[in-house]
Amino acid sequence: MDSVQFQFCTLLQEHQLELSARQLQQFERYYDELVSWNEKMNLTGITDREQVYIKHFYDSLSLAFYVPMDQICSLADIGSGAGFPGIPLKICYPHLQLTIVDSLNKRIQFLQHVVDELGLMNVQLLHGRAEDLARQAGLRDSFDLVTARAVARMAVLNEFCLPFAKPGGMFVAMKGSDPKDELKEAAFSLSELKGKCVKTPQFVLPMEQSERHLVIVNKVAVTPKKYPRKAGTPAKAPLM
Repeated sequence: MDSVQFQFCTLLQEHQLELSARQLQQFERYYDELVSWNEKMNLTGITDREQVYIKHFYDSLSLAFYVPMDQICSLADIGSGAGFPGIPLKICYPHLQLTIVDSLNKRIQFLQHVVDELGLMNVQLLHGRAEDLARQAGLRDSFDLVTARAVARMAVLNEFCLPFAKPGGMFVAMKGSDPKDELKEAAFSLSELKGKCVKTPQFVLPMEQSERHLVIVNKVAVTPKKYPRKAGTPAKAPLM
């Protein structure tokens, strides 16, 4: 274990999260593949190793500081991009049944490669639009936890993500800036899509001290049949 991994482990231990030698190896392999594939396609603007460990890996795992992951069985990560937060959470919590949705097939190919290289089990990678996939049986109203990290404003995200969450499950949006204004404009969509915001914890990312916020939403009932609307509509005409 070198200084970057030691720092990573120490920061996680402050939140009672311990990593095994195998999990550390998986994170390091993930980093190697991310940087290698990033030369061929645009996955991330952050490639410095220490920054990847903090701004991508630690940041992804911060969700687990506020959600009891041991009680979560199924996780859907919507618009996952290079796999954040889904893959880091899967590494740390191998029991999770992880489903990743992304609209770009190249990213799905990268994620399949990562899943194979890291030996991750029970991972489903789906190429498609969230609005289309959320209407499929087995995906709609199905997941204990749905996540999205830096994808869109809350009024749009609610329609992308809440249809995947099962009644009694939750949706957690991972945000950089304070989501207070976003939540005001998203009040109608939350109500329409049967969500209730229960907490908005905030914290500071180590090292660079940048602000992070989570929006934790409970799904209180099944998704109304008319949602989500057809692909492209939520982004163009958010429910407001």
